[in-house]
Amino acid sequence: MLSKLPTNVPSHLSLRFLKIHCNSGDLQRARQVFDQIPEPDLRAWTLLISAYTRRGLLREAINLYTSLRARNIAPDNLLILSVAKACAVLGDPRKATELHDEAIRFGFHLDVALGNAMVDMFGKCKNVDGARRVFDEMPRKDVISWTCLCSCYVHCGMPRQGLVAFREMGLSGVRPNAVTVSTILPACSELRDLNSGREIHGFVVKHGMGGNVFVSSALVKVYASCVSIKHAHQVFDKMSERDVVSWNVLLTAYFSNGEWEKGMALFCRMRNEGVRLDGASWNAVICGCLNNGETEQALKMLGKMQESGFKPNQITVTSLLPACKDLESLRAGKEVHSYIFRNCLMDDLASTTALVFMYAKCGELELSRRVFNMMPKKDTVAWNTMIIGNSMHGNGGEALLLYRNMLESGVKPNSVTYTGVLCGCSHSRLVDEGIKVFYSMRDHLVEPDADHYSCLVDVLSRAGRVEEAYQFIQRMPMEPTAGAWGALLGACRVHRNVELAKIAASRLFEIEPDNPGNYVLLSNIFVTAKRWEEASETRKLMRDRGVTKTPGCSWVQLRNRVYSFVAGDRSNENSEKIYKFLEGMGEKMRLAGFVPNTDFVLQDVDQEEKVGTLCNHSEKLAVAFAILNLNGESTIRVFKNLRICGDCHNAIKYMAKIVGVRIIVRDSLRFHHFDDGDCSCGDFW
Repeated sequence: MLSKLPTNVPSHLSLRFLKIHCNSGDLQRARQVFDQIPEPDLRAWTLLISAYTRRGLLREAINLYTSLRARNIAPDNLLILSVAKACAVLGDPRKATELHDEAIRFGFHLDVALGNAMVDMFGKCKNVDGARRVFDEMPRKDVISWTCLCSCYVHCGMPRQGLVAFREMGLSGVRPNAVTVSTILPACSELRDLNSGREIHGFVVKHGMGGNVFVSSALVKVYASCVSIKHAHQVFDKMSERDVVSWNVLLTAYFSNGEWEKGMALFCRMRNEGVRLDGASWNAVICGCLNNGETEQALKMLGKMQESGFKPNQITVTSLLPACKDLESLRAGKEVHSYIFRNCLMDDLASTTALVFMYAKCGELELSRRVFNMMPKKDTVAWNTMIIGNSMHGNGGEALLLYRNMLESGVKPNSVTYTGVLCGCSHSRLVDEGIKVFYSMRDHLVEPDADHYSCLVDVLSRAGRVEEAYQFIQRMPMEPTAGAWGALLGACRVHRNVELAKIAASRLFEIEPDNPGNYVLLSNIFVTAKRWEEASETRKLMRDRGVTKTPGCSWVQLRNRVYSFVAGDRSNENSEKIYKFLEGMGEKMRLAGFVPNTDFVLQDVDQEEKVGTLCNHSEKLAVAFAILNLNGESTIRVFKNLRICGDCHNAIKYMAKIVGVRIIVRDSLRFHHFDDGDCSCGDFW
């Protein structure tokens, strides 16, 4: 128990005791002394509130100020200044507005120091209008005033306005200092504005600010963000002092730019020079390895991170898992899952949501569902992730059920929720359900945007209601996007509506003239309709515009190694066996009833040559290679960068049944699960 003050202590002694405890940081004793003062004056209130603010007890500081005003005690500018700092850190916009009103009421708003604090407060509360209003009302503005305004714009995601304010500062005759420069440089990074970055760099050199570690680090980031890594390294090498932030910026830049070897060399240099590595360092190198296809190296780095005494945390996990989205990183994702389980991180919402996403993207929907069902708490992001996971696997009914369960659980849907649900309805022929969901969005305070309209076009188009989809596009309240016209064009291919395809394609050629897929698809539609001249004209238009077709590529992982194939590929050491296998499999498939669909061959050649061309498609080569190297596995996973063609889709169904193996193919649109002669998409994709 703390001892009470003696009774009848003179007020000046009480104030002295209060000041001693506030300065020493013993706020418990300070509060006891304060509470025993019968009528604390403004000095006592200011001492305690300022001490709470300095120690980070911000809510307590604001509550004390509220109590002071409830007693009708008038504050002074120093007290409001202290409370403004508390509001700034808390980011409390309502209290910030109230405090500004108080400053005006008592006539303190013209004080420069308080005005600067108010601009900073509104900026950190993300109230740009409030910050600008205070700034414009200030009769005198110093370097701090302008720095706070620039910081406000950058902090509130308005980098271009921040640069405008920075230039206005110079025109007003106020010279920026190192703090101003380090504050505004991130705006150049965000905008990737190399010219502005260079101008500010010149100012830095001219005024001798290059020795400031924060300024130099920010310059390194500007050049790195603008992919001018050579200049980033030049600034870095000239730094007399380097903090870990500047090292990390350069490290991330190398990995982001695909310069994996240089990134690893820099990381080794950091360790050799005794740089005090932090978690941003380890995360950068781990994710850099994964993003550059170096899964094994990423796992080694994860192990070394732990050996160095760094325990991967939620940030590490959520940085690592999104990169584990492909065949080659599935094993890494499973290892991270084991780590999360061993270290009791399963209650962490961000980590488990990342796991749900990782498994869904890698084709392991059942594992994704298990993790989701184990989550004790689910927010909007978690529900959205599971809905989208089911949609990309063609489980529209499950996506719809999840959406309904989400509503019943009281979690509010957002724009992403409806994109996921509508995509699921599109891939599962749930037309009436999709229409109902679309028109219910406003009931849940979500305004449909262009993506949602495009999704409904896709719902109608895939179900064969192409004329209705076209009418819907014409009634859209905004300009139709490439997504809407692309959905219509794709449906015209399936449902052989040539005239509507020409309309959709002409709009797509205007919106995205460099997208080769639109030209190829229209040409394919003309070929199917035996309109050879128009198909030739489309291919000529493509050549004249310098648009080249994206080559199809498929890949499969075997024993921790990834094998890639392109159409007609003979670079694999097993190519002879692959083509011989496909030839023999083709005979078995024909006996089982398979008929090659030569509509998917664009060339006007004879039927036998068309069948031969179909055998060369990259997905068939990858599947054949995987079957030849099954090694006791019951499931094959193949990824493709483009949409799987109809003939390959049909052929893989037969191959899965004949061989007795489960085949999972992820193309650019969705997953296909082939099992015993059927596909999870129901031949509808």
